[in-house]
Amino acid sequence: MQRQSVSGPTPGTYSRRAFLRLSAGAAAAALLAACQPGPVTRTIAGARATEPVVELVYQDWRTDWFPPMAQEMLAQFHDLHPNIRVFYLPDPENLETKMLADMQAGTAPDVFQGCCAHYPIWAQKGGMLDLRPYISRDLSQQTIQDWDPAQYRYYLTPDGQQYGLPKYHGAMALYYNKDIFDACGEAYPNSDWTYDDYAAAMAQLCDAAPERYRPVWGSLTEVSWDRLQVHVNAWGGHFVDPADARRCMMAEPPALEALEWLRTRMWDDHVMATPMDVSHMSTTRAFVAQRVAMVEDGSWALKEILSGAEFAVGVAPLPKGPARRATLATTDGFSIYSRSKHPDAAWELMQFLIGEEYGRAMARAHFLQPARYSLVADWVACIRDEFPAQAVGMDIAAFADGHREGYSVTTEFFADMSAAKPIADAAWDQILSLGQAPVERMVQACQQIAAAQAGEG
Repeated sequence: MQRQSVSGPTPGTYSRRAFLRLSAGAAAAALLAACQPGPVTRTIAGARATEPVVELVYQDWRTDWFPPMAQEMLAQFHDLHPNIRVFYLPDPENLETKMLADMQAGTAPDVFQGCCAHYPIWAQKGGMLDLRPYISRDLSQQTIQDWDPAQYRYYLTPDGQQYGLPKYHGAMALYYNKDIFDACGEAYPNSDWTYDDYAAAMAQLCDAAPERYRPVWGSLTEVSWDRLQVHVNAWGGHFVDPADARRCMMAEPPALEALEWLRTRMWDDHVMATPMDVSHMSTTRAFVAQRVAMVEDGSWALKEILSGAEFAVGVAPLPKGPARRATLATTDGFSIYSRSKHPDAAWELMQFLIGEEYGRAMARAHFLQPARYSLVADWVACIRDEFPAQAVGMDIAAFADGHREGYSVTTEFFADMSAAKPIADAAWDQILSLGQAPVERMVQACQQIAAAQAGEG
């Protein structure tokens, strides 16, 4: 397909720094199209004069800490691969739709990150390269087994193609305020906790909290797709039939029982906060503000919590449900564009991104839990070095228990998530956020989702 062109210098004349300055402004989209990789005749320092320099575009997070970290690491990559030049491009705000449009136009970046519901959609549209030949050739079983099996399987299509590899491992656990627990004479959460223990502790914390902590809620969870799914999985249920991505299972007994447990804690017992109870603050902010004694949140929140909490913080695994224990494994991964002009060079970059040093760099920069289990000890050490007082007695490695013990789950998606999600969100808001409907409201929601998946909605 014919590439878009823009007036101005050719890609080969841009420095990485100049590329970044331009991509941050209104010219980002045009520059991305203009900087698609292709053979160039110039050379750079360290490259052999007889070899062309391959230019790649790598697109990833735009958060304040990520670009400096990425630039520092890419400088190391350039030293190792003098004949590959990588331009870093921050993700656009509308990544899901922008990436799909770029894939269809032939202007997508060579290597990019993705996650969540849009990732399998990109794969379904043929936008990602099947990595199996590269994996079988270059990755050892030891490397593959270092990743969480649930996370690794997430990047497989139904016909077995591998379209991504893990970027980091974000898991959920139970943060708790040790000061409030101590003031109430309540024992800290531990790995033996069941949902009954969890409910009893919430009630005790609400009843016994000293005046200086009131009003305080026992716990808080986010009313969102993946957070609620973890509870349903703990009851042995699913949102989506694992064997049929068009079949809704939200109205089956395990799902309804899990949602009823949450609704009861929020609206009957008044021990678990609703979004309104905490003024719609995020789980992280509500915990740091001591509006709740416990909060279900991820390892990705560690830096914000430890930086902001003026109290002793503890961490424990999520409680064991009636059927199993479950925790979330994030689905952020790296992929290669299926129409990249330089797939071999892109794979060299991708091997660097999934490597140990890049994983350690993300851990140092923002305490992101590494995708590789072998790096967990290094990650914990980073946190303890940065917050020696706060991290004393914290079981930080609890975030990795799901990986180590095999109870991680990844987010379940319908074949048509764009149709399913608004329906489910509206039902959960009525049941949990507003307390205006019984859990049986999910029966109607499931019927609507099923009709939408069948193209009848």
